[in-house]
Amino acid sequence: MKLQRQHNSKQGRGSTIRHRARAAFTLAEVLAALAFLAILIPVVVQCLNIASRAGEVAERKAQAARVAANVLNESIVTTNWAQSSQNGTEEDGEQQYKWTLESDPWNQDPMRVLTVDVKYSVQGKEYSVQLSTLVDGSTLNSTNN
Repeated sequence: MKLQRQHNSKQGRGSTIRHRARAAFTLAEVLAALAFLAILIPVVVQCLNIASRAGEVAERKAQAARVAANVLNESIVTTNWAQSSQNGTEEDGEQQYKWTLESDPWNQDPMRVLTVDVKYSVQGKEYSVQLSTLVDGSTLNSTNN
């Protein structure tokens, strides 16, 4: 009886070894997986780069809109908009926002349209935000008289 048990246990080990050999990857399967990863990794990295840029652009765009609103409000209060064009730079930490203010006539005589264009760059690419509003040009003439 002992012989049969030993024989059975050897047979069990042999089938386990053969089963393990069947579970291993072949060289062709490993090479196919590496080729798949070689295609997939650059695509994933590019997607992460695009997502990163989109997040940064959105954050900087919101700040540029605040800069434009501040420039418009300050120009209206101080009546600096009477000049045809102005420009400047606002800094927020390490970020710079270049702005240009233009005053153009509106289709109704005393009214003028003020437009602020704020430019900024993200990862070497240039972006801009524009805000416009109407102001009453007759108030400027009455304050100068």
